[in-house]
Amino acid sequence: MIPTLASPTTLHVLAVLFLATLIRSAFGFGEALVAVPLLALVLPVEVAAPVAVLVSITVAAIVVLQDWRNVHVRSAGWLAGSALAGIPLGLLLLKAAPEFIVKTILAVVILGFSLYSLTTRQQRELQHDRLAWLFGFSSGVLGGAYGMNGPPLVMYGVLRRWTPIQFRATLQGYFLIASLVGMAGYWIAGLWTRSVSGYYVASLPLVLVAVVLGRLVNRRLSGHRFLQCVYVGLAVIGAILLVQAWRR
Repeated sequence: MIPTLASPTTLHVLAVLFLATLIRSAFGFGEALVAVPLLALVLPVEVAAPVAVLVSITVAAIVVLQDWRNVHVRSAGWLAGSALAGIPLGLLLLKAAPEFIVKTILAVVILGFSLYSLTTRQQRELQHDRLAWLFGFSSGVLGGAYGMNGPPLVMYGVLRRWTPIQFRATLQGYFLIASLVGMAGYWIAGLWTRSVSGYYVASLPLVLVAVVLGRLVNRRLSGHRFLQCVYVGLAVIGAILLVQAWRR
């Protein structure tokens, strides 16, 4: 089915993708909490997920092209490579481990990190990439299990004390690689359909506007204010995970 621009479903999809892209462009992460869950209210998940990944590829590619000088290439490479190695374990975890236990542990770790960072004056810092593989591998495990690969990457960026521009650009370098791999998987599985392409093409104008607006927001945030927003975003992710874990 090819989407009609005037239909309520299409308007809902465009609004969600605009909001998700604005968040992603401004902070470098967080769109996963908005895009697929809200798209799934009006679209089958097998359509919503590929559309979100196509938009993710577009946003990441634009940001990397705009700000390639600010990408920590070594960090992005280590994170992406080790994440790919973690995906099989994540798939195994999805089948073998009780979801509520894994999500509860993850939520507690994320909430603990964010609340500690919000309340302490002494901020820890990683001055090298020797532990990048650990955060990347954790990201791959969580991405393979629950599609939640962002939190370990965000924690790593915070600990590396990247500037808002570096944070945004480097995470997009990672997401570009990961999203391309994910979209290849959808294509192989036959999930890249005409409907997916139709919604993606229809959303492109608004997505491009959201990328520009998000970049302006990112440039206006000071390092301290940006980190505060990141910590709050992590806390929200942790809280949502905790609710998901114990809702069943």
